[in-house]
This record gives sequence, C-alpha cells and structure tokens, in this order.
Amino acid sequence: MAVLNILDNNPVCDLLGIKYPICQAGMYQVAYGELAAAVSEAGGLGVIGSAFMDPEDLRREIRLVKDRTDKPFGVDILFAEVSGEDATETGYTQQVEDHIAVTFQEGCDVLVSGLGNPGRIVPDAHARGMKVMSLVGNVRQAVAVEASGVDVVIASGHEGGGHVGRIGTISLIPKVVDSVNIPVLAAGGLADGRGLLASLAMGAQGVWMGTRFIATQEARGHDNYKNKIVEIDEDGTVVTRAHSGKPNRMIRNQFTDAWIGRETEIKPFPQQLREVGEDGSYRGRIEGDTAMGVLPAGQGAGLIHSVPPAGQVVEDIMAEARAILQGWEQA
Repeated sequence: MAVLNILDNNPVCDLLGIKYPICQAGMYQVAYGELAAAVSEAGGLGVIGSAFMDPEDLRREIRLVKDRTDKPFGVDILFAEVSGEDATETGYTQQVEDHIAVTFQEGCDVLVSGLGNPGRIVPDAHARGMKVMSLVGNVRQAVAVEASGVDVVIASGHEGGGHVGRIGTISLIPKVVDSVNIPVLAAGGLADGRGLLASLAMGAQGVWMGTRFIATQEARGHDNYKNKIVEIDEDGTVVTRAHSGKPNRMIRNQFTDAWIGRETEIKPFPQQLREVGEDGSYRGRIEGDTAMGVLPAGQGAGLIHSVPPAGQVVEDIMAEARAILQGWEQA
C-alpha cells in the first residue's frame, strides 16, 4: 500500500502540525471560530477569516478556537496595500494593523495572507513560532511571496469562489509547483477527495477549500446561502467586480445581473466594497437574501449536495481519496 503514503506521510502536514492535508479557507463573514475549531479538531487546518472584523471580535474568535481544540489553526488577514486617507504609514489600513496586533497578542499556529504580500511581518510571525502561508493567483505572485519568506504558497485558480485570478486551477498549480521551492497548496473549484488527489498529482501537497466549507453546519452563514450552494450546478456562478472592485466569483442572481452593462460605474477596491459590497455581503451571507445579496461560491458548488458538519467533510474527503487509491492499487 505504498501509494497511500502520499496521504499519510505528507510534508505540509508535518510542517503545519496537522493530520490531513486539508485546509479551510479563511472566508470573510463565514469562517469564524466555530468553523475553524471544527475543521482543526477533525485533523485539517481550520482558519479564521479576519477581513473587516472588529479587532476585539477577532480576539474573541481566536479564544473560542483555543477553547474548543488544542489542534493547530490559522488566522487569515488581507494584507492588500492601499494609498491615500485609508492607509497608515505602512501602506496597510488601520484595521489590518489592528488584526496583525491582535493575532500576535493572542497567538495562532499559522498566519495566512488572503490578499497581498505579508513580507513585512514574516520575521515577527516566525519569531512567535507561526508558519506563514500566502494566497496567489499567478506565478509572479508566488515567486514574490516566496522571496518574502513565507512557508507555503496557496495557488488559487479561476474556478474558485470569492476573489479570483485569471488562470485555471489545472494550469496554475503545476506551474507554481515548478516555480517555487516551498510547499504549494491547491485551491480553486476543489470540493472532494478526487480534487485532493488531483492536486497531489499536480505536485501540490494539499488543498485549500472554501465553498465546500461554507456549506457546513458550523459555517457562519444563513441557511439560504448554504442551501443555494447545494442547489446550483457548476454553471451557477459568475465573475464580477461589482462586489468589491476586484474580480469576485459569486452565485449569479439579481445583484450580479443588475451590474451587467454598468461595469464603468464600478469603483476601485476598496471604495466599491465600502459603498456597495459590504451591505450586499451581509444581506446575502448573514441575512440570507439570495436574490440581491452577495454570495461568493466557486464552480465546485456543482459537487456539493448536502450541508453536513465540517468534521464530516474532512473525514469524507479523506475516505474518498483513500478508497480511490486503494482501488488503483488493487487494479
């Protein structure tokens, strides 16, 4: 059964201190402490999504995870640099600076940059015993964050939900693997054990999954949102800048259709997010308005048929991957 070693003896699991090479994305408004704790306790890497969270709320969610599990977990911070009145002297917003401070004060095992280059804080994170992972959408970004000292690159393809790049997952992953000398996690449209094995075959050492973990019982989101992910197929999403000013894949609805032909009215990030997207995000994800709300989701939604506990998702992915490998060995 030597082929099973790609699951059981996994370098990124050793690096992060986790049992399974399954990492849950730090999704805005959805990935709070309850979800992160459930994923980590099941053997994956649970991650809190801090984006636009009040700093004291982030502190509370970090403490919640620590109360629920002693397993490794992460905090995702958006390190996108801004200019003008929104920026501090570092180039980050004050809220991002507050998130960095709270995360360093409270502690976590893995710090994730969901957007931007975290290079400035990598030495401080390492000094606190934290590993650093960074999300990228192309090789240029992957090389840049590697040079900044991050420990793991998360290469996210166009099929994924939320903010996306232009390159498809199956083309992006092996190219990034060939271009850096640190471990790579695959992301973008992945939702099951087949996606995990495909990622490993392309040279990645694990997966970073978002949409699959939105449709779980512990995710902080309205049942309408979760059930909509189950309802749509692989063609039920669209990429638009209407939410934040950056390309974002979300469930197609009246909100996304209303911006077709009005692209010139869309303002740059973060102004569009502040004026349009923040209200739309809360309306969709938390209040459950599936018509006019913002509902990020990837094309992997077509593979999602239920809303189970997050721990069961981790177990099911691993069980499916093992069954496939065992079938290959017996063939």
